[in-house]
Amino acid sequence: MPYSIMLDAGHGGRDPGAVYNGRQEKDDTLKLTLAVGQILEDRGLDVEYTRTTDIYETPVQKAREANEAGVDYFVSIHRNSTPESNKASGVESLVYDLSGIKYEMAQDINEQLEAVGFVNLGVHARPDLAVLRRTDMPAVLVEAGFINSDVDNQLFDENFDDIAQAIAGGILDTLEYEGETDNAGEEGGKYRVQAGAYRNRTYAQRLMEELMDLDIPAYIDDSGPFYLVQVGEYTNLDEAAAMEQKIKRAGYPAVIVR
Repeated sequence: MPYSIMLDAGHGGRDPGAVYNGRQEKDDTLKLTLAVGQILEDRGLDVEYTRTTDIYETPVQKAREANEAGVDYFVSIHRNSTPESNKASGVESLVYDLSGIKYEMAQDINEQLEAVGFVNLGVHARPDLAVLRRTDMPAVLVEAGFINSDVDNQLFDENFDDIAQAIAGGILDTLEYEGETDNAGEEGGKYRVQAGAYRNRTYAQRLMEELMDLDIPAYIDDSGPFYLVQVGEYTNLDEAAAMEQKIKRAGYPAVIVR
């Protein structure tokens, strides 16, 4: 049975969310949520949505919908904001507490978004948020850049497809890693360390060359719809984990995929 996930586009309807120069958070989140959902559906996940149009529901209603649907995971997509414009930039993800697979998923999403070009502001615990507190399944809230940051808005607009792939990729990385731990003792298992996934080959080429300059034997896997920057094909999970840590120590995001 495939994994099921409910995606939530933050705000909506009479609640525009954060607003900057006429740009409304609710519009950005809906567009991005639908794009992420399409990628996950194409990869075989059962995807549901709290909204696919410009309607308003309270956070409690959204959590209730996820619980009633009985989905495996819940991901809410937002854009951040600060009291003063252009004073902060970057992505962060929020979870109820810093433990479990929700924390791993939040980290994976952030690392993928960092590979697109965002500053990674980390994962933070926010037990006061209804969509994190009242959901019965692992839940993550993603802040996809600051809507009142010109730098983040330019990155959001110019790399929209890569951002959608990054969020979807972070989710998929977590689910694939969860699956592989159940089979870690099987003979013949192969693991790769992935440092990025892009629709644009130029970005993948740039990352591959940077890693190779550090004597990390990266290559591009273009066998699927995205350009994957990966290292190795290990039969031993410990070896893959060692390479993952080496890449992270060099300052790059990295996750193990099977």
